[in-house]
Amino acid sequence: MNDGYLDFGAGTPPVIGWQMALGGPFFCFLLGAFFFPFVVFLGGFAFGNGWEDALWGWRVTFDYAFWIAVWGCSFFLLLGLGISYRDHLKLESIIPTRFNRQRREVCFVPEGQKEPIFVPWEELVAWVTEAQGVTEYGVQRQYGFGIGFYHPDTGEKYTLEFETYGQPQAISTWEAIRAYMEYEVHTLKEIQDPLELQGPDDPPWEGVHVFRNARKRLHEDFREGKRGMLYLTGWYLYHVITFWIIPNRLVEWEVRKIKRTSRKTLPQAMAEWSEVLPEEQWARPSEELKRQRKRVLELQKADPQRPVTEIFAQVDEEFSGAASMTA
Repeated sequence: MNDGYLDFGAGTPPVIGWQMALGGPFFCFLLGAFFFPFVVFLGGFAFGNGWEDALWGWRVTFDYAFWIAVWGCSFFLLLGLGISYRDHLKLESIIPTRFNRQRREVCFVPEGQKEPIFVPWEELVAWVTEAQGVTEYGVQRQYGFGIGFYHPDTGEKYTLEFETYGQPQAISTWEAIRAYMEYEVHTLKEIQDPLELQGPDDPPWEGVHVFRNARKRLHEDFREGKRGMLYLTGWYLYHVITFWIIPNRLVEWEVRKIKRTSRKTLPQAMAEWSEVLPEEQWARPSEELKRQRKRVLELQKADPQRPVTEIFAQVDEEFSGAASMTA
């Protein structure tokens, strides 16, 4: 996100992916190569003939367990790195949906196409999906957020849907985009802050600054009595096993590489369309939209507890003269 446009559907790699790819196999190696022989050592000491049986059990178990752990964890390390590399290639090749608030337009590059499609912001359609089914495990629900439009030249219908964890997340995803396009929010930190560990001048990804901010806040909470010694020790053990700040540095490397690559793969027409415009050339909302927004605010003020979806449905009916679509 910047002052001119917001990219939706690309994102930045999370640090947890690198922590699991590196720390997971290392933890399993420690467990297999050292913990299991130690359990055998304790068993020999408790149920055998003392130190002699305990040491013999340790040596025998360690000789087998060490190499099993080496080869097994090497496999999972390569598997984790392969998954991370695959995800990295996806992020490099994705051309996100771009919302340009200065032009009040949205740019789509459908999968398999190279030419971008530019759609007026006020002609975009958004919806939330909810599916419910019954299985032998109980009632299962799925939610999603969708946007769609008609091609300005051909009239062909295009739709995009994304799975979400719940209805509130689906609604808030659209609300974040709408608030950006209507100049109600101006920075990514107003919409999301990973783990609430972003400083005022920090970039919006989980780099080394997030690690340092987390450690600083941890010690502040420990001094104030909000966290105990057990939590403090666990935090340090977790990050030692996951290779300290190496995952955060890998995230920073990925972000730099993705930025360089995405600039090369971005269609020329989309790059030119994304350039900053002088303020006097910015597009303005239509009078129809202004009236609808005013009506929404009136209904919200009259009944603050009323669901926003019902308010939008009522306003749509009032201004369109037709009943809202229901499913």
